This record gives sequence, structure tokens and C-alpha cells, in this order.
Amino acid sequence: MAGASMPTEQIPVRVFGGPTALFTYGGLRFLTDPTFDSPGEYHVPGGQLTKTAAPSAAPDDLGRIDVVLLSHDEHPDNLDESGRALLADVPLTLTTPSGGKRLGAGARGLADWESAELDRPGGGTVTVTGVPAVHGPGPREDVEPVTGQVVGFVLTGDGLPTVYVSGDNASLDAVKEIAARFGPVDTAILFAGAPRFTVLFDNALIVLDSAQAAAAARILGARRVVPVHYDSWEHFTEGRDALVAAFTGAGLLDRLDFGDRGPAEPSGRAAADEGTR
Repeated sequence: MAGASMPTEQIPVRVFGGPTALFTYGGLRFLTDPTFDSPGEYHVPGGQLTKTAAPSAAPDDLGRIDVVLLSHDEHPDNLDESGRALLADVPLTLTTPSGGKRLGAGARGLADWESAELDRPGGGTVTVTGVPAVHGPGPREDVEPVTGQVVGFVLTGDGLPTVYVSGDNASLDAVKEIAARFGPVDTAILFAGAPRFTVLFDNALIVLDSAQAAAAARILGARRVVPVHYDSWEHFTEGRDALVAAFTGAGLLDRLDFGDRGPAEPSGRAAADEGTR
């Protein structure tokens, strides 16, 4: 399946720290992996995660959210207590098949290549397709028993750019599958940060590092990459500087966009245009 046509203007993306970003697409407002808790220690099986920085906005600053795109619900750096509370006020959360069962009312799980058709204000639809994601090294069947199911998303619609949200994915093979069906994409919201844990997979990557994010951008033919999931947590081993260096080395620095940060609504390119779609 070829990607949708690419309008000249790009959608604005607000980033809040960690994996959380907000964008308007086809008149609908989408939020990725909501994490709005304060810095501190968060317990997980076998240890703890340390959040080092507060988000740049609070849930009350966001305004209306139509859909949450939740890559997975089992880790506090992807869905924390504030994020869970926010889900209760959102009409639809799209997530993994197992997460859809755990989260209950308002949540829907998407298997690989399964789509949800969402009505756009004023007519037409947005299609959100669940796409493969592997939260660790090696075959999915070996990784999921350790780190759980994860899902990515591709958004398409008539006259709209193609948007890819990777979720916590470490597999470039999965990216190649997605590119074969949907590439080239306009905007790739790539989870990066090169997280590693000595107790998981012999300290191997469980999400893309910066060089792999640049490789994913090339595979996807991405016109723009908005990285998330690289700051605000101690277990992220590569941050903004590493991303800039990797994209510079790959000759793709002009595609790297760190998004709009802060509680104010984004302004500038495509804001007015997107609001009228």
C-alpha cells in the first residue's frame, strides 16, 4: 500500500517529555503514551525506573483529546497514574490486543495491520492501522514474554499526510515491513533513547538508539522525524545530542524536528491549515 499524498504543510507536534506527544490530524486530536507524573522512583517487576524531569504540561493544559495512541500499558514510562486517569476522559484509546482487554471500556486493541476507522469532524474518516513493534532484540516470540506486547500506529486519510508512531520498537525489520506497506511517510514520531537494562536481554537495546532512528527515517522515506522517548528518564542512554549527531552523520539532519515544547498551543506551519481539514 502506497503512502498518502504529502501536502506541503506539515502537522504541528507538541512534545511534553518522555514518549508523550500531541498532534491534530484530520480535525482529531491524538495523544501518544500519556505520562504526566512527577519525577521520582517508579517500581517495576525486578527493579525500579527513575523519572528525572517533570513534563512540560499537565493534563489540564491539553484541551480536548479525541484518541490516545498507547503503545503499551504495562510500563510506567509509557502509561503512568496521571495518564491512566486521563484515559477515563478520552473517548477512545487504541493499544495492544492484551492492553485493550486490561483497560476495559473506551479501549480497543489493534492486532498487526488491523485498522480503526474514525469519523472526522465535517465528514470523511481517518484510518489508524496497528503495525508491528518489538520491545527488545530478536524474534518477537522471544521478546514479548519478557517485555510484553507493543503496537505502533500508522495514520492515513484522504488528502492527509501519512503519519507513523513507532511505539517502543527496537526492530528495523518491523520498520521495513511498515515502509513496504505505507512508505514513504510524511511524519515519523519515533521512540528512541537507546534504553538498556542489565537484567534484560544482556543489556541489549529495547528501543531504537539514535543511529537506528536515523536508519528508520531512511527506510521509511520520512520527510520529517519527531523523536520522543529520549528524555526525562534515567534509563534512556542517548538524548538530543546523540540524535543530532546520528542524523547529521546520516545526512538527514534537515528531517529532524524536535517539535513544539510547552503548554501553549503550537503555532506556525500548518496550524491554521490543519484546523480546517
